[in-house]
Amino acid sequence: MTERAPAVTGILFASAIAHGNPASVVPSGADPDNTVDLHIQLDYAYELDRSTLVREAVGDTTDPLAPIPRHRDLAFDQLRHVLTPRAELAVFHDTWLYAALPLVITQSRELALADGVSRESSTTLQDVLLPSDGFDARDPTSAPGGDLVFRGIGRKGIDQVQLGLGFAPMSQQRDRTKPTWKLGAEIRLGVGKVMALDALAPGENTGIGRGVHELKVWTSVARRLDRIEGWFDVFWQLPVYAIQSSLFQDPGFGSTNPRPGQQAGTHFGVEIYAVDDRLAGNTVSLDLGGGIVGHFEGRDYTEMWEVFALAGDSSVPGPLALDLDPTDGEPTPFSHPGISNVENHLETSGSVAVRAQLGSHVKFAAGVDLKWKTDHLISFADAGLDLPTCGPGVGTCEETDNEVVNPETREVNPLHAPMIDLVGHRYLAVDSFSFVFSVTGTILF
Repeated sequence: MTERAPAVTGILFASAIAHGNPASVVPSGADPDNTVDLHIQLDYAYELDRSTLVREAVGDTTDPLAPIPRHRDLAFDQLRHVLTPRAELAVFHDTWLYAALPLVITQSRELALADGVSRESSTTLQDVLLPSDGFDARDPTSAPGGDLVFRGIGRKGIDQVQLGLGFAPMSQQRDRTKPTWKLGAEIRLGVGKVMALDALAPGENTGIGRGVHELKVWTSVARRLDRIEGWFDVFWQLPVYAIQSSLFQDPGFGSTNPRPGQQAGTHFGVEIYAVDDRLAGNTVSLDLGGGIVGHFEGRDYTEMWEVFALAGDSSVPGPLALDLDPTDGEPTPFSHPGISNVENHLETSGSVAVRAQLGSHVKFAAGVDLKWKTDHLISFADAGLDLPTCGPGVGTCEETDNEVVNPETREVNPLHAPMIDLVGHRYLAVDSFSFVFSVTGTILF
């Protein structure tokens, strides 16, 4: 059924492109007048991410009741170009399979001194997390120059392939008195080369993958009245497995939240039709929307992950190098993976898109998405996990009756790096802002 093309840039194949009406069509097959629907879509997105990195400074006040001082340290910039082919294939009445493969054509990242910060006052440089003249991963023998303190290598590739199944219990295309209600689930398979950084050979790994398989469930509702259609969607996404080469590994002992955090959210909006020639199949519309997404606590790649990986090189050893076995009297050094614990935070967004349909088989769209994230910690791994006191019926336990993490015991978290995770030394991402421009072309068969 191809009354309108699928603007599935929202819940169906959520990537980083601008969100739009996710419920504009229900692919259907095995109908008397329509044997099968096949929709092919290609999205291009230009993404710009910026934020300021703030660090706690516990020694900057003598008032025990005052909040921990925080000072601006670094400014983060990231640029990405993403191309995403998508397909929907109807397999039965109002039931379809879909797939998407986001391809990162190029990604570049930089860290510079924040406004008013010098190389002498930057705590990142003071703690030797980076050399005093900075680090250029593209040319490690030369300093990046200017206010830049870090330039990452150019990355490209894929992270996940997205495969899903959708079903519409109600369709306004079949019954004009009812809204269109869609349900679906998808598996996101981490098939791309895992993104990592080797301090001795930073240019060797240009991968973009995380090595994580995720499950996503979603639902959407849309209702059109004359020239106006309102819509919303809701989703929940959770990691289910990390492959062996992924950085999201649980070292055991007192580690907590070693996996990526879950996500849940909603997108909503209204599409207004300026041109609606149903006889010829030509339409022009303006889609205005917004969204709220919750990012829950877990480990993740952050603005500082490459810096943490450089400073965590165990072969030097760097200031963030970790101890794989805290119970052994002698350190068992291993490199900090770079990923770190990220605090719960909220992402809000606003979007605007112009959509056009030419006949019954072709659609185009162009849109802009603006996103903001609440301020949140990006390094705060717990020191460990206090075990219960040993006694009848108690499994893993400690002999000492206390409520602290005892050094050199199974309570210690091997992923805890005091220089960045201890209260008074942690990093925060503030003033986070993203701009996304996207264009979409769809062909309906």
